[in-house]
Amino acid sequence: MNDTFKALSDPTRRKILDLLKDGDMTAGEIHQHFDMSKPSISQHLKILKGANLVHDIKKGQYVYYSLNTTVLQELISWVYDITGSAKND
Repeated sequence: MNDTFKALSDPTRRKILDLLKDGDMTAGEIHQHFDMSKPSISQHLKILKGANLVHDIKKGQYVYYSLNTTVLQELISWVYDITGSAKND
């Protein structure tokens, strides 16, 4: 869970997740939305993968990234449980 929160703490990574909610994208397509180097985007994607927030799949010569909705649902459930139990105290 700590890796997830660390990954979500960065605004660039949150924007990448926001982009991926509309569908799979390559690193190059993601890069077009930012004013930073491709290696920097790759590093952000590596952190998101390490936190299991994104999956990657190779199709031909391209690697496509997609959201791992399972982890996001678990995170939302955890936050809901924490805030729900705080209201009941």
